[in-house]
Amino acid sequence: MLLADRVVVVTGGAGGIGAALARRFAAEGAAAVVVADLDAAGAKRVAADVNGAAYGVDVTDPAAVDRLVGEVLDRFGHIDLFCSNAGVTTGAGVHASPADWERAWSVNVLAHVYAARAVLPSMLERGFGYLLQTCSAAGLLTMVGDAPYTVTKHAAVGFAEWLAVTYGDRGIRVSALCPQGVNTPMLATGLAQGHPGARVTAASGRVLDPDEVAAAVVDGLAEERFLILPHPQVATFVARKATDPDGWLVAMRRLAAGAAD
Repeated sequence: MLLADRVVVVTGGAGGIGAALARRFAAEGAAAVVVADLDAAGAKRVAADVNGAAYGVDVTDPAAVDRLVGEVLDRFGHIDLFCSNAGVTTGAGVHASPADWERAWSVNVLAHVYAARAVLPSMLERGFGYLLQTCSAAGLLTMVGDAPYTVTKHAAVGFAEWLAVTYGDRGIRVSALCPQGVNTPMLATGLAQGHPGARVTAASGRVLDPDEVAAAVVDGLAEERFLILPHPQVATFVARKATDPDGWLVAMRRLAAGAAD
């Protein structure tokens, strides 16, 4: 899918990858870019940059997501691309609090479910639509030191795959965006707090700028690839994991031990 003349919604659009997506989509000639975020003021700032529309939305609230989709449909008539991009880390392991587990599940998984449930009916009626879901390389590999993030990102990839299988023959395209280290506040906070997962992520390959991720997304959407991997080495790591899971686990334990030192 090319972005010219498309109506696009980006959640988690107030900063980081989401803001970069909004700006790049506008530069590609999108007809409308809708920036949605829990941070309503941040969404307004990004929307102002792209001459778009801003909405303050809690993506973990299905009623709020339904309202967002309904208002966008009323205003623009249709939605071509819905980017479900919001995400959270915890920096915690198996002893993460129930609240941390619930928040990770709500933002990293259920937000994708609520978005798809809200926007699919209109897309299916048109016989066309695209869902882009930010899942992280942790959804294909793992995140050292962050059990809730790892588990929920795996679930996010699984849900994206299910959507592609279920609706791919009905005009719906799905892509799972799975980057490694990206220069965002999420990574910066993890590094500042000494989270081992953030250290491993930063050391596992070049940390990309959000604009580089957005460029990879534009290319991936044009080719309608299911997996969009801004860090190409992720494909190599996934192949190694699949062909030698025990060896891959040994290598990951070494990385984890080094991050803990």
